Amino acid sequence: MTSLPPMLHQTAFQSFAETTTPAQGAPHLAALRDELKRRGLDGFIIPRSDEYQGEYVPARAERLSWLTGFTGSAGAAVVLLNKAAVFIDGRYTVQAAEQVDANAFENVSLVDNPPPDWLEANLPKGAKLAYDPWLHSASSVEALQTSVAKAGGTLVPCLDNPLDAIWDDQPAAPLGAVVIQHLEHAGEASDSKRERIAKTLRDAKTDAAVLTLPESIAWLLNIRGSDVPHTPFPHSFAVLNNDGHVELFIDRRKFTPGIEAWLGNHVTVRAPEELGAHLKAQTKKRIQIDPATASSWLFDQLKAGGAEIVRGPDPVLLPKACKNTTELNGTRRAHERDGAALSKFLAWIAREGPKGKVDEIEACRVLESYRTETGALKDLSFGSISGAGANAALPHYRVTKKSNRKLQSGEIYLIDSGGQYLDGTTDVTRTIAIGTPTAEMKDRFTRVLKGHIALACARFPEGTTGVQLDTLARMALWDGGYDYDHGTGHGVGAYLSVHEGPQNISKRVLNVPLKPGMIVSNEPGYYKVGAYGIRIENLIVVTEPKDIGGDRRMMEFETLTLAPIDLALVEPKMLTDGERQWLNAYHARVRQVHTGKVDDETQSWMTEATRAI
Repeated sequence: MTSLPPMLHQTAFQSFAETTTPAQGAPHLAALRDELKRRGLDGFIIPRSDEYQGEYVPARAERLSWLTGFTGSAGAAVVLLNKAAVFIDGRYTVQAAEQVDANAFENVSLVDNPPPDWLEANLPKGAKLAYDPWLHSASSVEALQTSVAKAGGTLVPCLDNPLDAIWDDQPAAPLGAVVIQHLEHAGEASDSKRERIAKTLRDAKTDAAVLTLPESIAWLLNIRGSDVPHTPFPHSFAVLNNDGHVELFIDRRKFTPGIEAWLGNHVTVRAPEELGAHLKAQTKKRIQIDPATASSWLFDQLKAGGAEIVRGPDPVLLPKACKNTTELNGTRRAHERDGAALSKFLAWIAREGPKGKVDEIEACRVLESYRTETGALKDLSFGSISGAGANAALPHYRVTKKSNRKLQSGEIYLIDSGGQYLDGTTDVTRTIAIGTPTAEMKDRFTRVLKGHIALACARFPEGTTGVQLDTLARMALWDGGYDYDHGTGHGVGAYLSVHEGPQNISKRVLNVPLKPGMIVSNEPGYYKVGAYGIRIENLIVVTEPKDIGGDRRMMEFETLTLAPIDLALVEPKMLTDGERQWLNAYHARVRQVHTGKVDDETQSWMTEATRAI
């Protein structure tokens, strides 16, 4: 192993240990089946989710991982008395094959044969299939009910989760500290936010909205927390009334000094166990709740109390996605800081990578250390994707001590990473040639770059959605007969979730127009299985509409990320004059912003790395 650069230390934001083994699947499966038989049940469905339906879950909610060994961020399992299946999407095919005991669980495509379809074909007639209503959205339960009924079975809610009953060392619920997100970073007071959104409820003649996404509540109340890895929110539920008053259901043990005073008189703090009774008390009131993100249990309580349920999207999502001036300025500062750290790392990789001694884990640790050196890093924004050679061809690869490999000359190294700072959240991918790349690598990289530039330069009228722009990022790849199977862009929060809705840029039809202040990623890619992977990712923000001389006001993107793109992988002959001008201007901006903010060795490297072509 090479030594870490001077003045840096190894950080502990990301673990690389194997946390599961395929061997755990069979005994855990047998224990669960025994418990189901004891309860007179014929099956149980285990989603990869918690009560909040979020992407990141605390250790207590890693039920899918505990049962099957699979540690991916999306998936499910169905356990019947005579068969069991794990459902994963294409991102995790290789990972699931390594982590899941194939003798215990069948690996099934989450996309081509999702649990409702599989159950329709495999659930025995007359079977009782149990589910935990806290762990499934109302929409997913409705889909399950339809399929189970077609199979001739019965779907049974089970508040006492049978898997929890056999998980002897299940971790406790998290108690991460709740802290203030001050106005210098939030940019708008909570009472202003609450009144803005409450007015939309009054206009719709709705009495209240149930908020179930912790990131929505954190943004609304200008607080942050640490209950899950990488996303700074506290677990909580809330009810926003149409007069702006909020009922907040949260464990007070999380509060740091001054939180209740910060929340103010118009936020009533209640214990989490009071939520059910409060929802049941909403008799004859019109209550808005999102069936796509709220658990079935919450719907059950509202129905039991006789509320009139208004099925609608979380009313906080869109206002939260449209960042205010303070949030955008903070995000720009975060990207300058983060870009300088990443540039130091890229200079280090340029020196050390070709020596053949650096591996994927050390590279992660060095980049973490450079970010930590800023003095502002609170956490990573997600577990870094650090892939060398064939590992880079897995878009959601996560290095472990077992899979770790060295960077080797003639190969490609891909690093997708980001940081959480009080003033902003970053997410950036750079693809780096170790030694001399092949002509094929340069061709594919340049096609990806052309798509990246096309999206960065896009100009579009108000009302345009992400699906309408997605083609721009793929055209150069399509021209050569290539494509990638992930989305082109996802929303990003302001010191919140690195994956934020409701906006995105992808092939998926989503009727959410891109609006000023929305931050999205720009990350086309190309992956040659067993060989290499390429992705170029910057974050971009939608600008205010402006009059450019036509009969429509137009919006465009401002690029936020500031780090060199590897010119060794660029084939200049494939670029148009406009594309070359964009790349040269981007690199000139990177060089100008970071001059004086990096060490002399990095500065010298950057002069060459950002040269005009």
